[in-house]
Amino acid sequence: MSDPVTITRDDATLTITITRESRRNALNADVAAAIIAALDRAEADGNIRAVVLTGAGDRAFCAGGDLQPAADGAPFSIDAADPRHYVAALLRRMNDCRLPLIARVNGHALAGGFGLVCACDLVVAREDALLGVTEVKVGLFPMMILPFLLRNTPNRVLMEMCLTGEPITASAAMAHGIVNHAVPAAELDAKLGWLLGRITDKTPTGIRLGKQGLAKIREMSLDAALEYAPFMLANMARTEDAREGFAAFAEKRPPNWTGR
Repeated sequence: MSDPVTITRDDATLTITITRESRRNALNADVAAAIIAALDRAEADGNIRAVVLTGAGDRAFCAGGDLQPAADGAPFSIDAADPRHYVAALLRRMNDCRLPLIARVNGHALAGGFGLVCACDLVVAREDALLGVTEVKVGLFPMMILPFLLRNTPNRVLMEMCLTGEPITASAAMAHGIVNHAVPAAELDAKLGWLLGRITDKTPTGIRLGKQGLAKIREMSLDAALEYAPFMLANMARTEDAREGFAAFAEKRPPNWTGR
């Protein structure tokens, strides 16, 4: 049996590719576990500064839960003795990732696949890729991924997508702020490289701590956030990267980040 994902590294970027092209890169428990393990590996490596999530081929980024006959995995059921769901575990891990997580949307991202897109920090997509939640077409509603849809999709757009099951193109999604960049297929990797270049030359320590703080502040009241933020800022200011950043600014030179 082939691996559910492949992991490649290019300098400071680790790329996770879902490799179930014959199933339109559909999610199952093995795919979820493999992505989680890859994120653990990336965070444990101090030289990795960004993670890219994509799908094999050019038809689908991820088509969501596997609905085809003889599909492995059970996206719409839970074990009564262990109700933890692999999709929920994957989304939690993505939410907790302290590295920038970028979706390279090489094809359609539907249902749970759109949830993965919304769980990433940034999105670079083919302009003709379809994004949406099709669950109402099979008698369901996109319950598992709703927290991330709400975070990244305007309410009226989200309601129409959920109630009609009709997807939108990445170009239309960019107009709604759902994706960062929508480009022709031939320009996808160039645009991704452009974005990665502007992320991986910045402070890795500041980004890791900043993403950690952002995840917590999202769940806080305003008062709690305004108490927490000064402590995080003071902690960040004591790091080697912050001291180097201030010194480089004063000396008018590029910073030499250590990631500490």
